[in-house]
Amino acid sequence: MMEIILLERVEKLGQMGQVVKVRPGFARNFLLPQKKALRATKENLAIFETRRGQLEAANLDKRKEAEQVAEKMKGVSVVLIRQAGESGQLYGSVSARDIAVGVTEAGFAIVRGQVTLDKTIKTLGLYPVRVVLHPEVAVQVTVNVAQSAEEAQMQAKGINPIQRAQDADRAGEAESQEAETAEPGEDKPAKAAKAKKKADAPEDVGEDADEEKPKAKTKAKAAKDDDEKPAKSKAGKSEKPEKKAKSKK
Repeated sequence: MMEIILLERVEKLGQMGQVVKVRPGFARNFLLPQKKALRATKENLAIFETRRGQLEAANLDKRKEAEQVAEKMKGVSVVLIRQAGESGQLYGSVSARDIAVGVTEAGFAIVRGQVTLDKTIKTLGLYPVRVVLHPEVAVQVTVNVAQSAEEAQMQAKGINPIQRAQDADRAGEAESQEAETAEPGEDKPAKAAKAKKKADAPEDVGEDADEEKPKAKTKAKAAKDDDEKPAKSKAGKSEKPEKKAKSKK
């Protein structure tokens, strides 16, 4: 581990003037080149003490400037157009560098190191991203990753373009299935009426059968009467000769 003197507040490390231990690589590759720290030697400690007032005044000016910029950046949304699959998975990813470029194009010059991004963005959607303007001042911007400007506007309104497209596809499939089951030229109301008529058919047949029972009974009675008429007429004819024979005697 290496001991350093912080020349400004560094998140998760400490405040200005503190002596902290860090990994040598982190110190050599970031803190020392960015002039955020000095090696903790006796000479550097003495230099820092003589420059403390100057450093604190400069830090205060930078902080005020950062706070003014942060006030202007409130509500900033950066649109990044990317290609994606049907599930919303990007063909690639959005990195801190991409976001820094987008924010700079929106009128606020920042660098990649000021963008706090835990992991790269790999799907469409809205993402809150933290931008550090000063060690003590940070602001949140919205990164709108979409396939087009129109979809970006939909996402900004809380509409999911992918879900909306899937719903539209399902609705289209349902209409196609209904069209296949319907007869040619038959609209939905006619189809519904036909289905209702078919459902009511068994009840109507039962009523017609009940109405025809008396009719069938009447026909049977008429046929019986017709069968009895000849028998009666024959009986009447056979009795008349006998009456005439008795009168001659």
